[in-house]
Amino acid sequence: MLKIITIIGARPQIIKAAAISRAIKTSFSESLEELIVHTGQHYDENMSAVFFEELGIPAPHYNLNVGSASHGVQTAKMIEGIEDIIQKEQPDGMIIYGDTNSTVAAALAAVKVMVPIFHIEAGLRSFNKAMPEEVNRILSDHISTVLFCPTTTAVDNLKKEGFSTENNGKATLDHPHVELCGDIMFDNSLFFSDISDEKSTILNELEMNGKNYILVTIHRNANTDDANRLTAIMKALLYVQNTTGYEVILPLHPRTAKLMEQQLTSEVYGMVQENKSFHIIPPAGFLDIIALEKNATLLVTDSGGLQKEAYFFKKPCVILRPETEWVEIVNNGNALIADADEQKIVTACNELLTKKEYTFPSFFGDGTAAVTIVQKIIETLN
Repeated sequence: MLKIITIIGARPQIIKAAAISRAIKTSFSESLEELIVHTGQHYDENMSAVFFEELGIPAPHYNLNVGSASHGVQTAKMIEGIEDIIQKEQPDGMIIYGDTNSTVAAALAAVKVMVPIFHIEAGLRSFNKAMPEEVNRILSDHISTVLFCPTTTAVDNLKKEGFSTENNGKATLDHPHVELCGDIMFDNSLFFSDISDEKSTILNELEMNGKNYILVTIHRNANTDDANRLTAIMKALLYVQNTTGYEVILPLHPRTAKLMEQQLTSEVYGMVQENKSFHIIPPAGFLDIIALEKNATLLVTDSGGLQKEAYFFKKPCVILRPETEWVEIVNNGNALIADADEQKIVTACNELLTKKEYTFPSFFGDGTAAVTIVQKIIETLN
């Protein structure tokens, strides 16, 4: 039987990995064994045994417990830990996801001992190397054996970097294959949507059933750690709330909540605290986030994942970044880039809230990406 190691390090990667684990369990358990390694890059109380059990995700076989540190220290610790596991387990291949330090650490550890790397979410580019994620994903792509692209834009990005998409012969490190497979988060959104309907109680808890509300998430350091940017975002949201009458729901990490108090002027912070239509809540679990997304009128976010999920659930989205990897949803008119510019955010919100006609082409596949990926992995390793 073939053995594959899956590397996860942050909550979004755990959720993405659920789609692959589910496909292996239901369709390929006789030919592929999966070992899950959690680097411990991010610690989150929601990533407890209950989190894994609730989403039907296998618990990790290994946890490196790396924790927070500088990029160099964190990455070095992960390389060392993953290398030890590779030597012990002797896997046939390694699955990596996305663009975190865990992603690039696993890729470097594997390529040095010639373990084939399968990169899921390959080819995404922000074209902004000031983002650590951009460097991580580029490096990971260029040492992978099979690059699984969620969209045709991702494939085109790799072509421009010199990758062949002919996929002739067997995939190897020197002759990698580029596969258009669709997005596994679309698989997951379809799968967990019904479970969310059954299990999530957050709409009742917030008394939001039947109300118009805007779901907002802010987590990127460029927004949370910059007083001017954070102030512009909050002033824009206050204006939109006051002029539309819509509620605002803002799940906020405790660190960001603390930064809000530090970074905002006392006037703006006071306005946020006093506005009864501003609901600042603790970070929401995945099933609750799905419920909030599905019932929101508009999403405002700096999260790449939520940009896509807005599209999956047919909601418009304002992007609080100067660029996005998901250019399809912008080009199609489902999302607008506003960065942290107060007037641009207000204008974008008003434009999307008043827009009547939206279309949702199948940019992200048909919901069967995980099966396609596992089939290709088995084909490559045999």
